[in-house]
Amino acid sequence: MKITALRAYALEVPTTLDIITPAKHMAHQICVVEIDTDAGITGHGLTTIGLARPIKEMVLCNAAPLLIGENPLLHEQLFDKLYWGLTPKGQTGIGMHSLSAIDIALWDIKGKALNMPIYQLLGGARDKCQIYATFGFGVYDRSALAEAAAAWQEAGFNALKMTVANGGLKRRDEPRPLNSLIEEDVRRVASVRDAIGSHAELFIDANCSLDLFHARELCRQLEPYNIAFFEEPITQNDIPAMADLRAHTTIRLACGQNEAQPYRFRDMLIAKAVDILQPNAAISGGFTQCVKIAALADSFNISVDNGGAWPFANMHLQAGVSNGGLVEYHASSVDACRQIYNGLPEVNDGFISLPETPGLGYELNLDALPKFEI
Repeated sequence: MKITALRAYALEVPTTLDIITPAKHMAHQICVVEIDTDAGITGHGLTTIGLARPIKEMVLCNAAPLLIGENPLLHEQLFDKLYWGLTPKGQTGIGMHSLSAIDIALWDIKGKALNMPIYQLLGGARDKCQIYATFGFGVYDRSALAEAAAAWQEAGFNALKMTVANGGLKRRDEPRPLNSLIEEDVRRVASVRDAIGSHAELFIDANCSLDLFHARELCRQLEPYNIAFFEEPITQNDIPAMADLRAHTTIRLACGQNEAQPYRFRDMLIAKAVDILQPNAAISGGFTQCVKIAALADSFNISVDNGGAWPFANMHLQAGVSNGGLVEYHASSVDACRQIYNGLPEVNDGFISLPETPGLGYELNLDALPKFEI
């Protein structure tokens, strides 16, 4: 089997959060990659970082010449070739994002060629995964946030995640000091906890937007609210700062969704900076590299969870490996996926069941893509 063509689509998909009224609107930039073979099998993958157009150009101009004519089933050989072609000095950024989308598409081809879903090719540790719903975005004020939390719980989701810090250090247009943001975060978390009760799991995510001092202060004030994990609390996933924070809080720390080189995960584990690693197949090097990161975590008796959205690719990783864990049902990214894919699985009783159809188990809605192209 040989690769005959690559296509890439730079998309901006508008999404609607409508579980309560008035509805809120967001958008996601996504780069979707398709790979054709001379066996008539086509695979697809995706990545996202808000830079869909340059990723598309890298796929078409830099990656495609390296792949045309190659055997798509040799994923290790092709990963190594793409690594040296796109990130020759270990860079992250759009090179690794491009590689991630391509790698997912190659595994989709492999699954279709072998008539097996990807999660079984990765090891088939389980055939369903527990999910948590990311619902609590900054677009909601405090009362709407509590209302949305109760609505998601009523819809059957008893593990919920909300954002904190409102952009923190990134928000140069935010007039309030970080101390004020943290005080409001405590009130927002308290309102959600009151809305969902003491037994529901509640996760928080700062999206790498706090310094160590304010992350420690936020953890201190939130410890009474039984936070299941705190995701990406500190800017740049600063490893010494993460280790310091972990030593001073009882809240579990998670990160890794935006990391793309394996040494970063290694250094987090050695420094005892995390309780949960979150490699994301759409960002961290596709399935080829994420399986290795999961194995590295397993050697430290650490589990992996899906952070960073895109559950319908990441469910295969979490179901495939023995130390796989939660899949993130990110409300707006799920809405985006439902607009560009056909045959996506549904969530029932807090779990997502893996498809038995080959490869990813769902297909692109090619008729829908043109209206979203940038």
